[in-house]
Amino acid sequence: MADNHRISFEPVGIEMEVGEDEKILDAAFRQGIHLMHGCREGQCSACKSFVLEGDIQMERYSTFACNDAEVDEGYVLLCRAHAFSDCTIELLNFDEDELLGGVAIQNVRTRITAIEPMTRDIVSLRLRAVEPETYEFKPGQYADLGIPGTTEHRSFSMATTQSTPGEVEFLIKKYPGGRFSALLEDGLQVDDELHLTGPYGSFTLKEGHVLPVVCIGGGAGMAPILSLLRHLHETESTRPVRFYYGARTAEDLFYVDVIKALGEKLTGFEFVVCLSESLPEDPAAYDFEAHAGNVTEVVERREANITKCEVYLCGPPPMVDAALDLLDRQGVPKDQVFYDKFTSPTAG
Repeated sequence: MADNHRISFEPVGIEMEVGEDEKILDAAFRQGIHLMHGCREGQCSACKSFVLEGDIQMERYSTFACNDAEVDEGYVLLCRAHAFSDCTIELLNFDEDELLGGVAIQNVRTRITAIEPMTRDIVSLRLRAVEPETYEFKPGQYADLGIPGTTEHRSFSMATTQSTPGEVEFLIKKYPGGRFSALLEDGLQVDDELHLTGPYGSFTLKEGHVLPVVCIGGGAGMAPILSLLRHLHETESTRPVRFYYGARTAEDLFYVDVIKALGEKLTGFEFVVCLSESLPEDPAAYDFEAHAGNVTEVVERREANITKCEVYLCGPPPMVDAALDLLDRQGVPKDQVFYDKFTSPTAG
């Protein structure tokens, strides 16, 4: 049986136990401590921290997330880190409101209620919680769905809210050779069971904040943003909201009617469609105005005061990287930017 050690987190004064055979981030989840995290695969650096004292070793990770020089100095990725002594760790990124106020990780047995194509490469997967009969999460978070017959899983964001506690929807992009997404075409069907673990992620609206909200999304990144919009609608929020959604062509758009309906009861709502490849030949045939260019190009043209907004990003990694670069150049404070970056195109 693996030894247990005590981890002390500074500067927040939180302590917990961790076994040598579990990753520090997983141990935190198990004990209701919501540390900052993103991909949980050692690729995004969201959980990067500094070891003040103790013996910590990491599993395989990307040197883009934590380079060799940083490791030599004492930096670690908590999602890859195992403790082999009592340790003191300095958290570099944390949200004091979330640390002990996050939703506990749940293991839920679910049953498929619908599999519906949205576009040529986006599928809506709807699940009903069976055991337990409800699944608690915060709007904007994601979950792991197990790949049947394997020990593997894939991570997808919820598009729904707690207004349907026993029903949850995922919007999933199909990738060539995707282990999970391929099953949505041939392998999974209504009434099949799936195992869900979650919630994860810090892509959540912060209580008490009043700044205008700018959402930037693309592809299946529609899901967590749709969850945020639904939550803002349900709570009758008065925060101004603008949603920029990037796609290649008009045929790659979906849920436009749902978004517009939500926007009718949101303050100052704008839904800005950004098409990178081609504009519609007959714009009158569509119930929206489309702007030419990548989503970040359109945001840069239209958002002169983005430093006075909170910005929520979700989409393909190149889109998120481009948006983060734009926000950095514009001087948007980092504590006003929220994103969960899914790093691998084969994650489907």
